[in-house]
Order: sequence, then structure tokens, then C-alpha cells
Amino acid sequence: MKKHNFSAGPAILPAPVLKEAAKAVANYQGIDLSLLELSHRGPEFTAVIEEANALMTEILSLPPEYKVLWLTGGASTQFFMAPMNLLNEDETAVYTDTGTWANKAIKEAKGFGKVEILASSKDQNYNFIPKGYKIPKEAKYLHLTSNNTIFGTQLHKFPKSPVPIVCDMSSDFLSRPVDVSPFGLIYAGAQKNLGPAGTTVVIVREDILGTVKRFMPAMLDYRTFIKENSLYNTPPVFPIYVSMLTLRWLKKQGGLKAIQRKNKTKAALLYTEIDANPLFKGTVAKEDRSLMNICYVMEEKYAALEKEFLAETEANGMVGLQGHRSVGGFRASTYNAMQKSSVQALVDLMQDFARRKG
Repeated sequence: MKKHNFSAGPAILPAPVLKEAAKAVANYQGIDLSLLELSHRGPEFTAVIEEANALMTEILSLPPEYKVLWLTGGASTQFFMAPMNLLNEDETAVYTDTGTWANKAIKEAKGFGKVEILASSKDQNYNFIPKGYKIPKEAKYLHLTSNNTIFGTQLHKFPKSPVPIVCDMSSDFLSRPVDVSPFGLIYAGAQKNLGPAGTTVVIVREDILGTVKRFMPAMLDYRTFIKENSLYNTPPVFPIYVSMLTLRWLKKQGGLKAIQRKNKTKAALLYTEIDANPLFKGTVAKEDRSLMNICYVMEEKYAALEKEFLAETEANGMVGLQGHRSVGGFRASTYNAMQKSSVQALVDLMQDFARRKG
């Protein structure tokens, strides 16, 4: 039975990437050694990380002042690493509270300076993205979360900011074109659209660093990894390699504009069914619906059917569709590698279920 992987993460990866990665584990490029055995300072892996950097720079059209870093610890480490590198105790950073991860980032930043929450949708269970707030020009930076994996909302347009934007793009990174010029720092856990769990990508504009007065441990200082090309210590070699393969795949797909078109088509297919099907309803404001994490629930009078529908999805090879406990219902994560045919299979099942149960 074909499996349709709707997991929010670690998430689906392109089939050609998985095939090539598996070969590299057994015998990397015919040298009779596994990629897992190679020195991270040897010529083989040096070529991998240099290609990964070059592809990332090309795909995102990064100007030379932006550096690509391969780190560890996921976005959760960046919640404190970013303010640690950017914010002095007597300075203020401004945040928007749009979901669980944004809220955690706010809590971590308070350990390094002053934090002001400009806007929040917490009282509505994060079912919309706040807009129209004023960004103070004296702030050190504005922190945003571009896509809220748990609640299914997404920033479709970034605000004009008089200060550098720091953005957690974990769950929609490389899913659409982005003008990087307003951003001082972008970070993303790789395990959504880029690679397996284990590596974290940071894209930082170098001139915003070096302003904090505190002692910076080498392993938490972005400048360390800029200087050492992310090789200050042993990096997550295999996840970086798989990420490089995915970047190759993304380039072959036509880059970010092409992948955005595909993602919009997939999301529209499922959202159209959610809105038309009498058994289901969406959970967030339509203008803020995510193209990556599509959240929906049963209509109230059909709520008792939720477990039955979920069991049918699993019986039909659809995995990872149970919604997060904060929202309930269902969550279909339709990341870059998700095929339209898998989304169509889910839509077909929803229609059939409604015919039988509605």
C-alpha cells in the first residue's frame, strides 16, 4: 500500500533524495567508505558543505553580506541564541505572539534583554495573524514566526519594518520566494522542507553581529561558525548532506517560484474540499491559512465521527493526520516533497466519507 506522509515533522523528503542518501550511507561515491565514516574536515565533506552553501545562496538569491550557517539544536536553540547574539540587557526587542513556538521564543529572549509583545492572537487560540501593529524604530529587532505549524496560520506578507527582522521560518523555509533584504537573521529547523532532523540553518547578515557586551561562548557565537564555515566542531554530517541533496532537487524543480506554485495548488485542493464538505470546517481565518500545515476539524454535529475518520485515513495509508492537541481534529502537512496525488487521495476519502456518513 502506498503511504501518504502528512506528518508535521520530521517530514516527507523527496524520493530521489532518500535513494541517493541511502547509497551514500553504504558506499559514498564509490570510495568504499560510508559517508557516516568520513572526516568532516576531509575533501569529500568539504565539497558537500561548500555545495550546500552555494545552492542555498543561489536559491535564495543571497547577497554576499548574508552568511549560511549549519548548526544544531533546532529552532528551540535559536530562541535564545538569537537574542544572546543580538540583544543587550538595556535594549528592547519586539515580538509578535502568534503560536506556541513564538511564545517560547518570547520567554527565552527575556533572559537577555527587554522584550515587548507588539501583538498576540493567544486569546483566540492563535487562529489568526495579528496585523496593523506599530513597530518602534528604537527596537533592536522585530521577531516573527512565518508559519505556525501547530495552528495552521502563515504570514503571507511580511510587515515593513524600520528595524531588522529576525524570523523563525522552520515550517515554511524554502517553500516560496522571499526577499531577504528586510531580514537580519532567518533560522529554521531543517526537518520540514530541507532535510532530516539534526541540523538547523541560520542565515545571518554579518553586520548585525558583534554589538553585545556579554561574554559569548564560542559554540553560541554566530561569528565562530562564520569564521570556520560551520566546521568549528563536528557538524551533523549526514543531515547536511541530505539537505544538500534536497537543495539540488529543489533547483531541478525550478526553484522557489516553481515550488510555490505547486504548494499553492496542493493547498487550494484541500482547502476547497474543507469548505465544501458538510462534515468538516477550517480552524483559522481564511486570509491567514497556511500553505504548509492545513488544520481542520469536524463540524460540531459530526464530532463523534472524528476517530472513525482518522481510523479510515490510517487504513488507507495516510499517516500523520491527527491534529495537535492544542487544536484537535486533523492536520495535513503538505510540504514541498508532498505529491499532489497524496492530497487528492485525502480529498477523495473525505468526499467518500461524507457520502456515507453525512
